[in-house]
Amino acid sequence: MAKITLGIGTSHTPMLMSTPEDWRLNFPGRDSERPQRTKDGALISFAELEKVADPRAAASLTAESVAARHQRAQDGIARLAEVIEKAGLDSLVIVGDDQEEMYHADNLPSFLIYWGESIPNVPRHTFAPGDAWFKAAQARYYDNPPRDYPVDAALAEHLIRALNAAEFDVSSARTVAEGQGEGHAFGFVHKRLVNGQALPVVPVFINTYYPPNQPSPRRCYNLGRAIRQAIESFPEDRKVGILASGGLSHFTVDEDLDKEIIRAMREKDAKALTGLPLNKLEAGSSEIRNWICAAGALEGLDMQWVDYIPGYRTKAGTGTGICFAWWG
Repeated sequence: MAKITLGIGTSHTPMLMSTPEDWRLNFPGRDSERPQRTKDGALISFAELEKVADPRAAASLTAESVAARHQRAQDGIARLAEVIEKAGLDSLVIVGDDQEEMYHADNLPSFLIYWGESIPNVPRHTFAPGDAWFKAAQARYYDNPPRDYPVDAALAEHLIRALNAAEFDVSSARTVAEGQGEGHAFGFVHKRLVNGQALPVVPVFINTYYPPNQPSPRRCYNLGRAIRQAIESFPEDRKVGILASGGLSHFTVDEDLDKEIIRAMREKDAKALTGLPLNKLEAGSSEIRNWICAAGALEGLDMQWVDYIPGYRTKAGTGTGICFAWWG
């Protein structure tokens, strides 16, 4: 019988694909040119956000602090990669979001499981306009030349059938449009955590970003529980890992929210996770839904290690709440 033996949570921000100099010198200009959101999710200009910024942001922007936080983040990635390598997994279920990479306005399901025999990772030639440094960071999520990564199609099909039987309307896909491939939530895992291993994955997509069909925190947590039950009913022996890709708070760092999420996951506080207010889950913070889903699947394991890095990059408090964790 299949069993969940490992849980992983990881941020996947482009900050992790960038240099300390990018954090300090390049991201601020990019952030200042676009609207931002307050910690409560309200749209606000960058200039107005500066006026209400957390004072911890400005205090962390020295070259020394930025370099230390950047190195700590790279060390976190390396630690998770080592944990995965040593776990002896047969399959890795990746819970992530798609930001108009594989799925678009013509068909954007709340939940989708991919069950092809493999999933391609291809260079993206349609990046949003940006400077060379940002395009270089984006490119690091993808293989050039393209590569196909193995999928545990049998387990994926079983999850689709079991979840629909449990009254989750899970969409399915077996193919990818010509020339397209997995999005950065999944490419990050393949490029930085699996490190090219032929570890079969099961890609689980949650529409965290785009209204009007974003699932509630409660629905995400219950989906995780149902995924665990489905895995445990799979008739073949499998050591299965569950991985949440994305988050935590961004593009305005909310340390208090992030630390509450971490506490609730460590203490298995389902009430707190399922009761999160939706206004806290806007923009990049919406990806916290992926961690909520994973927490539901990982109720049978204990959090063994977590590292949280407030990834400030401007005095306005913009950046990413960078987090790495594992359960066992």
